Parts: sequence; C-alpha cells; structure tokens
Amino acid sequence: MEVVQVLHMNGGVGGTSYASNSLVQKKAISIAKPITEEAMTKLFSSTFPTKVAIADLGCSSGPNTLLVASELIKVVNKICDKLGSQLPEFQVFLNDLPGNDFNTIFRSLASFQKMLRKQLGSASGAAGQCFFTGVPGSFYGRLFPRNSVHLFHSSYSLQWLSQVPDGLESNKGNIFMASTSPPCVLTAYYEQFQRDFSLFLKCRSEELVAEGRMVLTFLGRKSQDPSSKECCYIWELLATALNNMVSEGLIEEEKVNCFNIPQYTPSPAEIKSEVIKEGSFTIDHLEVSEVNWNAYQNGFKFNEAVDAYNDGGYNVANCMRAVAEPLLVSQFGEAIIDELFKRYREIVADRMSKEKTKFINVTVSLTKIG
Repeated sequence: MEVVQVLHMNGGVGGTSYASNSLVQKKAISIAKPITEEAMTKLFSSTFPTKVAIADLGCSSGPNTLLVASELIKVVNKICDKLGSQLPEFQVFLNDLPGNDFNTIFRSLASFQKMLRKQLGSASGAAGQCFFTGVPGSFYGRLFPRNSVHLFHSSYSLQWLSQVPDGLESNKGNIFMASTSPPCVLTAYYEQFQRDFSLFLKCRSEELVAEGRMVLTFLGRKSQDPSSKECCYIWELLATALNNMVSEGLIEEEKVNCFNIPQYTPSPAEIKSEVIKEGSFTIDHLEVSEVNWNAYQNGFKFNEAVDAYNDGGYNVANCMRAVAEPLLVSQFGEAIIDELFKRYREIVADRMSKEKTKFINVTVSLTKIG
C-alpha cells in the first residue's frame, strides 16, 4: 500500500463524507482550543509580526478545516484591539496528502471570508487580509521554506504513519495492533512512529521562525501498552467484521492477513521522549483528554430524532467509514464496503451498550528553541 497515494478522508459533503462525519474531530479541536490560543497569544505578544503565517497540517475538508484558522485570527484581533495596533496580514496554509478534497475547501472560502468579516466587524478588514494556499504533500518531509511559518497546527493527523511498518507478516487476522499481535508487530509500529515523528520535528524546526510554535493533537493513549483497548479496540471491532465476512466466503482471508492500518497512537511519554531526543523544541504543555466514540454524546446539541443521536453504532460506523473507506477500497474493492459497515455498525452498537467507549487525545504545545 502506497500510503501517500491512498490515504485521505472521504471527500464531498454526502452521507459518508468526512465533512458530514467529523464531530469527534471537532470536539478534539475544541478541547485543545485554550492551548492553541495561548500559543498564538504568546507568539504574537513577543514578536508583533506584520505578517503571520499559519499552517494546518492534515487539514482534510469540511467544517473543521477553517475552524482553527478563524479562532487564531480572532485571538490576534483581540490583541491588536487591546494594544491599538494594526492587524497583520495572515497567510493560511492548508496541507494534506494529494488525495484530499481541496476543491471543497476552496469552494467554501468565499462564505468563510464573509462569516469572518461579520464576526470581527467589517471595520477591521481582517478577512480581506487573510490569504489561503493549499499545500498538497506529506508532512513527513519539507513543505515550506526555512524560517517562514509562525505557527503549525495539527489535529488527529500525526497518528497516521508515512507507511505501513515492515515486518507485520505475523499479524494475521488483525488489521492493527491488537491484544493478539506478537511483540514484534508492536515493536515495528513503534519504531515506525519514532522515525516518522523525529523527521516531522526536524522538518518543522527548519520551517518555523525563531520561537515559532506548534500545537499538535494526536489520537493516542494513556496506557503504556500500545495494544491496549483504549487505542486499538475500534480497529479490532472492524477486524471482527472483516473476519466474519471471510468465514462466509465474502472476502479472501489472505487479503485480510496482509492488510494493516498505517497508524500509531502514542502515549504522552512516547511523544515527550521523541521531542527531547530530536532537540529542536521545548514542551510548553502536554495534556491528555477524552472524547466519546459517539460524537453525539460529546456536548453538542442536536434534535433527538436524528438517527445518529439514538444509534451510537450508526454514528461511529459512519465516522470510521469516512476515515477508513479509501484504505479499505484499495485493498478489498468497493463492492464489500456497504455490507462491511452494516456489520461493523451492529458490532459497535453491541459493544457500546455494554461498556464505556472513548478516544484518548494527547495534545502537545511546543516552542522552537532559538
């Protein structure tokens, strides 16, 4: 599997699109908002740049894509109002892999600019001083010129690896790290994460201005066990649905045995270790938070008649389909997808009725040294 070519969220705005099924991700952004705003406040209060370059890495598409940029612009607007200074120009870079639905983002920019002008007050002219650029490419490599970006933001992206780790031949019947995975599989995943995150830090340190900032939220875990339920269970249940279809002759067993998700959900200690080892950043915050699998239980207000509100399995299955469908189609084809997620929905609903199910987020705020 060539991850750079295959990995992307479902595009468009339809029922199985990421745009329509990304409330969990929105909640994670909301939880990290105070840390993100503090990073921008400290950056701007100490440097007073006339142009601010912000990059959102793994931006995807849909309502969350421009959410962080708008909040950061509002933070700077408040600082400028307080100081009586002129608002800087904003350059917002939106990065994701080439398969991302950038067209949907670009079509939404006019309405976003209009909304931002309304929120800030037309007199500020902030929306007119905000310039957007799409940057397709992997963040496990250089994306920007040296010393050109003030703040990097990334949410629910850095758990994705640059490639499926080598040496997973013994992970048969699983599609990710699992309780039945051999130790060598867990080691292979961790070592791939170490290589990838170290390279990520090196590249971003070269692209950030002096004392530039990063706020990164990973899908992660609290446990020291990389195969713990808190990070792997949601994929184990998908593997159950796939293996059920194998037993019925609907999917070839070999296709499941050689399919593995290119993701690693790190612990706070693992993130801290890599940051210290790479040596380009100081850690300002390192925090853990939780969100429910079912986004409709995360404090959003909805009409209770909505199907997803009453059926957690429906909501979780759609969320996971929006994330994983392109990977699954590349391995198994499109024909099995509807049936797979029908079964997955039932399995997830059964599990959620019997136990508490939560995603673990790990958010780290970093400052470039020097």
